[in-house]
Amino acid sequence: MTIKKQLSNKWLKASVLGCLWASSEIVLGSFLHNLRIPFTGNILTGIGIILLISVAHIWKEKGLFWRSGLVCALMKSLSPSAVIFGPMIAILSEALLMEFSVRIFRRNIFSFLLAGMLAMSWNLFHLLANYVIIYGANIIDLYVNLTKFAQKQLNIVNDNYWLPVLLLFSLYMVLGLIAAIFGIYIGRKSSKQPLETSSLTTAQVLEIKSKKDNFIFHFSIIWLLCNVIFLIAELSLMSFCDWEYWTISGVLILIIWSFRYKRSLRSLAKPKFWIFFVLLTMISAFVLFKLTNSDSGFIKGLLIGLEMNFRAAITIVGFSAIGTELRNPRFRNIFVNSYIRQLPVALEIAFDTLPLVISNLPRLQDVFKRPIKIFHELVSQADFWLEKVEFKINSKDNVIILRGTEKTGKSTLLKNIVENLKQKNIKVGGFIAPSVFENNILIGYDLVDVRSNKKVVLSRTHGNKEMPNVGNYYFNKDCIEFGKQLVEIDNLKDVDIVVIDEVGPWEIKNQGWAKSLNQLVRSYKKPMIWVVRESIVNKVIENWSLKNPLIADIKENNIDMICTNILSLLKK
Repeated sequence: MTIKKQLSNKWLKASVLGCLWASSEIVLGSFLHNLRIPFTGNILTGIGIILLISVAHIWKEKGLFWRSGLVCALMKSLSPSAVIFGPMIAILSEALLMEFSVRIFRRNIFSFLLAGMLAMSWNLFHLLANYVIIYGANIIDLYVNLTKFAQKQLNIVNDNYWLPVLLLFSLYMVLGLIAAIFGIYIGRKSSKQPLETSSLTTAQVLEIKSKKDNFIFHFSIIWLLCNVIFLIAELSLMSFCDWEYWTISGVLILIIWSFRYKRSLRSLAKPKFWIFFVLLTMISAFVLFKLTNSDSGFIKGLLIGLEMNFRAAITIVGFSAIGTELRNPRFRNIFVNSYIRQLPVALEIAFDTLPLVISNLPRLQDVFKRPIKIFHELVSQADFWLEKVEFKINSKDNVIILRGTEKTGKSTLLKNIVENLKQKNIKVGGFIAPSVFENNILIGYDLVDVRSNKKVVLSRTHGNKEMPNVGNYYFNKDCIEFGKQLVEIDNLKDVDIVVIDEVGPWEIKNQGWAKSLNQLVRSYKKPMIWVVRESIVNKVIENWSLKNPLIADIKENNIDMICTNILSLLKK
């Protein structure tokens, strides 16, 4: 915990922003890939651009982009997919390009627009570079020959073979520009227009779940070095030796890798790889046959196609094997004494926060139906997630929770506890929310200041659409503001303990008096008593990262024991 407290504010925010970015990559990326949506990479890059630029209007620290990109890329490295190098390099490169733009031209509209265009254009460069790395320089010759063949068939006189690439590059730049414009708009909206108080039902308090990968792998630095040597040696043989030599050695290497890295073969097992395998081989043979008008051209093209595909198999499996070994936890120690020595701690915090972020992401159908509003909500909650991280770093250990079901006398017990404490000359602040009945029917709750006994209507079972509601109760906005003021830190300087009745589903969703609660958890040193419904006690503890809270069951109704525990906390 001491190490976490040393984490700088810049890295703290990078862990939050990187976590938000990674959550979109994990959830939306998986969704788009499973549906085989075209241009998935561009969509995910656009989301990253929007997130970084919009949050940059709230958090203005230098170096936030590249740090967030590094956190997101490393979180992506733990994806169960065998192919991780591509996404990792793409995410980090996009973040570095955006950081370059805002560093050179400072934070203004031009730098943000340029940042978006550079980040999106990297996708095209990354795609072309991947083809050259995987299939070798022969892929360039195949492209040029294919362009010549197309021009010949269409009677086009033009020696500029790279014109299609330039046009595609321009399209990517335009897409990046659009994403940046969205980011600027949402960022300005989020910084000037806070989210309105929203309504929710108790059922909307989502269960926080985290899926764990049960895959166990025994890492080895020796195997990592061998993999690098195998890959370099095989690619060198393919460049300088006849096909008989590199075919035999390549098959042996693939067999070795298949025994140790079964997951690395997933890419080769996909139909997409084999469809592209056949297609690329036949195109190569067909184009050279048409350009040379000879059978030897067809055979040569066929061999070139087979060589490119064999090289692709070696490269894909080889990099997957190296990537698997690079997940070795021992490599974390490399960062400890470096410039980015705070990275491991930031990653640890980001991974701790990831399940909570994912569980609170909006529904995918809402993202497509109302993208502007959804992004506005995500960006406006950046400080909310930052607070969640701060809760984990500074776990509050002096909270007493009064636990009970609805209509079991929680507020009555709390009132008796407050009176008992006052008799012991203990100054109590905060509020109680007693039930209000009409003809023996519960119609709502009032809010009572425990210091002045001032009573205000908090909620009723009847109301209008303009009033926020939780379940069957409509809430008085003025009373909510009154409650927030009662538990503001500045208004609690002269009290010994604070009581809050109650902390419920609304506060878990960052509504109600959640903002004041967050400040208390982060900065208030004195004890607190929270009234919490039994069904959500665990959610409350996890949401505010409370450390070993004392839980008192309402059913026991032991005021003396609770007051004794409070006195012991006050002595600390």
